[in-house]
Amino acid sequence: MHKQIHFLFILCCIFLFSACEKEKQYYEESGTVFHTLYHIKYEAPQLLTEKIDAEFQKFNLSLNPFNPNSIIAKVNNNEPVEVDEWFKEVFNKSMEVSHHSEGVFDITCAPLINVWGFGFSKKDSVTPTMIDSLKAFVGYQKVRLEGNKVVKEDERLLLNCSAIAKGYSCDIIARLLEKEGVENYMIDIGGEVVMKGVNQNGMCWRIGINLPEDDSTNTKNKYDEIIQLCKKGAIATSGNYRNFYIKDGKKYAHTIDPRTGYPSEQNILSATIVAEECITADAYATAFMAMGLEKAKQMADSLPEEIEYYIIYSDENGKHQIVYSEGMLPFLPKRKTIETK
Repeated sequence: MHKQIHFLFILCCIFLFSACEKEKQYYEESGTVFHTLYHIKYEAPQLLTEKIDAEFQKFNLSLNPFNPNSIIAKVNNNEPVEVDEWFKEVFNKSMEVSHHSEGVFDITCAPLINVWGFGFSKKDSVTPTMIDSLKAFVGYQKVRLEGNKVVKEDERLLLNCSAIAKGYSCDIIARLLEKEGVENYMIDIGGEVVMKGVNQNGMCWRIGINLPEDDSTNTKNKYDEIIQLCKKGAIATSGNYRNFYIKDGKKYAHTIDPRTGYPSEQNILSATIVAEECITADAYATAFMAMGLEKAKQMADSLPEEIEYYIIYSDENGKHQIVYSEGMLPFLPKRKTIETK
C-alpha cells in the first residue's frame, strides 16, 4: 500500500513538472536600434522581449554617441564620468585592433570622416591645412583608460565606436540569450551577425554575402556567397561598393585612412570576417577596407586570435575578384576548391 502511494506521488510530481515546463518554440524579434535595423530569432519557452529591450537601453546609455546622456557622449563632452564594463571592453578591443592594423582602425577619426562628408561631398573644400589641424587631435595613441576614467591628450578628441559597437551589441544579446538557457539563436544587428545552433527547420544558420553592385538606391541584394555556421560564431561585413570613386578607370572604396587624413585608395570592395565574437569580426572587417588586400591578409595571418576572411576586390582591370582564407572554406557550402591568389 505504501509503495503504491509512493509510486502515485512520483507520477503526480512528474506530471506537475511536465505541465509547468513550457514547450520551447522559435520566436522572432525585430525593430530599430542605434539608427539601424535588428532581427533576432531564438528558441525559448517564452518571449524575451522585455529583457532584450532592457539590454538595448543599457547599451544605449553606454556607447551611443548620439544619446547626450550616454557615457561616450559625456566623454566626448569632457564631462566627469566613470565608464562601465561594456565601454571598457569596446575601448580595449579598439586599441588592440588599432595596434594590429597600424592605426588604420581608429575610433578617434570621426572629425576626418565628417570633414570629407558622406560620399566625399565636401572634397572640393578640403585643404591640407584643414587636414593637418584635425590630425592634431586624431589618433588612438592620444587617448587611454586609467581605471574607470578616459584620459585624453587633447580635449577636442572625440570617440566614435560605430565601426565596432554594432558587433559588440550582438555579443551582448547573445550573452543574454545564453544566460536564459537559449541554445539556438541568430542575432542580426545592422548586418552584423551572431549565430549558434540550428534554425526552426533544424538546419545550420546561413547568411548571404551581397554581390558588389553599383547601387545608389541601396536596394539590390543579390548574393555572391552563402556562409553557413553550425557552431557558435560571428560574421561581420564591411563594404563600400555602394559608395566608391573612380580613378583612371578603376574603382576604389570610399574609406578614410586616419593616419593620413585622406581617402585610402584601396581596392577592397567588401570584407567579410568570421570570428568567435562579433566585436572582433566587426572591427577587423572595417580595418580590412582601408588596409588593402595584401596588408589585410598579412595582418590576418599574424593575429594572436583566429579570424577568417572572404574578400571581394577590384583588380587592375576593374573586374571583381574573390580571395578567402583557407579556414573560411568549411563555412562556404557553395565552394568546393580553394582559389589561390
